[in-house]
Amino acid sequence: MAQLMNIEELATYLKLEKQTIYNWLHEKKISGIKVGHVWRFDRSSIDKWLKSQTVNAVPANNKDRSGSKRGKRS
Repeated sequence: MAQLMNIEELATYLKLEKQTIYNWLHEKKISGIKVGHVWRFDRSSIDKWLKSQTVNAVPANNKDRSGSKRGKRS
């Protein structure tokens, strides 16, 4: 069975302010279920969303096509 969280629980889980969650809902960056006047969030869906937001690091010794190291400007 799905584990549903409310705004406060999700904010605590993500270590964010509740307003950030409301902003993301308004901007359609995050999905939720509105039950009456209360938003609910499926924890497994949130975990999948978090994984999709992952940015992979590039090793410091990798070079781009110009031959310079990534992240350094000439």
